[in-house]
Amino acid sequence: MTPAVFSHGDLRLYLLSLLAESPQHGYGIIQALTDRTGGTYTPSAGTIYPRLAKLEEEGLVTKTIDGRTTIYAITDAGRAELAAREGDLAGIESGLADSVRLIANEVRQSVQDAMKSLRADLASAANDERTAASARPSTTTTTSPERVTSREQVHRADASINAFRARVRTDLRTYVARGGVLAEQVVTELEDALDAAAHAVTRALGSLER
Repeated sequence: MTPAVFSHGDLRLYLLSLLAESPQHGYGIIQALTDRTGGTYTPSAGTIYPRLAKLEEEGLVTKTIDGRTTIYAITDAGRAELAAREGDLAGIESGLADSVRLIANEVRQSVQDAMKSLRADLASAANDERTAASARPSTTTTTSPERVTSREQVHRADASINAFRARVRTDLRTYVARGGVLAEQVVTELEDALDAAAHAVTRALGSLER
């Protein structure tokens, strides 16, 4: 979601809705907007404070100074405008919910694509090993070079697994740190995909032993 999600007047209305929930200081409002948009829109102070000043000028919010913090609160006139534009607010909130769902889908697709790539690599490695095994004389025992090769492939597998873990872990932690809401379904599908990959490895290794 980009700042354009709030068309003319939408951000103003959404600020009123946030203050209707509870009085807030400027940073709290910015953080709330970040959370509600799944971390994809973090407005600057230069965006928020002028709008708050305009709302105060119109008598829709008030501000009080608490030490070094300025607290903004909605007025009765602000609540009246919010009630009069209830339909507009519902449309804005629906758009924000769609954006969060889109992000969740993108995270899930990223995980699925990574797992498909990993399964393809495992299948290719297993096929190569079967081909090499069929070409060896049946009386040939595992030689030292083969053991070396096997150890190299184990290291390669470790590297692939660690790279995948680092990538997904970074994506998930970054998403949540930016205020995104991580759906339980996304984690469940990740667990299922990892379990499926583990079974695929087990089956591939079992086929090599036959």
